[in-house]
Amino acid sequence: MFFNSIFAWQMKKRLKQIDLFRYFPIEVQENVLKNNIKKSINTIWGIKYKYSTIQTYQDFSRTVPLQEYEHVKSWIDNLIDNEQNLLWPSKIKWFAKSSGTTSDRSKLIPVTKEALIECHQKGGKDLLALYYLNYPLAKLYKGKHLVIGGSTEINPLSISSFIGDLSAIIVDTLPWWAEIKRTPSKSIALMSNWEEKIEQIALKTINEDIRVLIGVPSWTMVLLNKVLEISGKKNLKEVWPNLELFMHGGVSFEPYIEEFKKIIPDSSMNYLESYNASEGFFGIQDQLDSKELLLMLDYGIFYEFIPMSEFDGCNSTGVIELSEIELDLNYALVISTNAGLWRYIIGDTVKFTSKSPYRFVITGRTKSFINVFGEELIVDNVEKAIAEASIQTNSQIRDYTACPIFMKDNKRGKHEWLIEFVCPPKDLEKFGISLDENLRRLNSDYDAKRIKNMVLDFPEIKILENGTFDKWLKSKGKLGGQNKVPRLSNSREYVDEILAVSFVSTDFN
Repeated sequence: MFFNSIFAWQMKKRLKQIDLFRYFPIEVQENVLKNNIKKSINTIWGIKYKYSTIQTYQDFSRTVPLQEYEHVKSWIDNLIDNEQNLLWPSKIKWFAKSSGTTSDRSKLIPVTKEALIECHQKGGKDLLALYYLNYPLAKLYKGKHLVIGGSTEINPLSISSFIGDLSAIIVDTLPWWAEIKRTPSKSIALMSNWEEKIEQIALKTINEDIRVLIGVPSWTMVLLNKVLEISGKKNLKEVWPNLELFMHGGVSFEPYIEEFKKIIPDSSMNYLESYNASEGFFGIQDQLDSKELLLMLDYGIFYEFIPMSEFDGCNSTGVIELSEIELDLNYALVISTNAGLWRYIIGDTVKFTSKSPYRFVITGRTKSFINVFGEELIVDNVEKAIAEASIQTNSQIRDYTACPIFMKDNKRGKHEWLIEFVCPPKDLEKFGISLDENLRRLNSDYDAKRIKNMVLDFPEIKILENGTFDKWLKSKGKLGGQNKVPRLSNSREYVDEILAVSFVSTDFN
């Protein structure tokens, strides 16, 4: 009872601070930029870009160039080698793994003490504060919070630092007010063997009073099916009758909604979305009747935006600050953070739906991708994997596209590939194995989801009759010119349309 009173007091205090940036968003953002620059004046980066001379946003945008991971990779490599005071003044010992780079299997994003406390942990607190604002009679803290996170490992280049999934870093550094209700134990939560981890989480929590689930939808669904399998129950409410909330993020929840409703058949079950990534915590769903996200403006992150009509990576023009955004336009997100990322293009696109307060929806990526299961598969990964598979099977591809097959009725998800060959492989199965193996080699997140087929099953490859893609493009009035088949899609829209006009084979025999 005493703990709940303290928690309620903390939540009310935080809600007043959230109101502050709702009412004064531009002033709060100006203060964030000013503080980040001031703290970093004497870093190697700050000296290089003359932070001591920067007085305004215009100075900052003129002086500091736009960055993508490849541009700051050498700085991060030196941080991993235990050099300090490069991008940010405080000692950096955590590095969050994230896929999506064109040059490495994983990106390693620095995570500072300030980013942990003032961004990621504050984001977790705000999720609860905003939930209680909408559901004042909630009883989350009378039971346990089941957190499905990743794993960490000691940095082989420096025993004083650690590399891991962001979720694991957060679990390993949780404040007491969050740790006291979290389950399972850290020894289980941070296990790297996912098959064993899922089994152990299910066994250890099946008899606990779980009120909240926290995790990425894909892994959470795998766990919940394991819980049902072990318990022999028909649905989750028979296992955890007081379950009332799933806090999710990382991938779109749209493909998973119906499956969650099947195994949690309770109209009072609530779902709360957040937009958090290795680079920062950006948005929270703060309204009951809308999936729009509130832009969190006091987490030590300064935001800029590139209209997608003018997007050209680090050569983009027309970069604007928050005060200049327009509603219903697609923008690439640019951040400068208290983790030492400066004018960093994270690759996500957003569209604002409101300016008072600033609310938005996530619209996609600056590059073609699939990220339904947390695999973060990008075109560069795919092009390299297909090239290698073609060499290994003495085949040649004319065109291709890929999309997800969603999880349904306790079946795992997988990727569906539609391919036109100029010179087909003699053994399609061998081609599929090579494609899959090379994607796993190139992308650590894809590899994690493919381990023992726990989240992603082996890819399904369909061979299209030559000319199918041209036929589809012609039906859309897009044949010729610069028009081309989308390589990767997060939905099935393109693939289902192409299948409707095609002859499909799965073998050449």
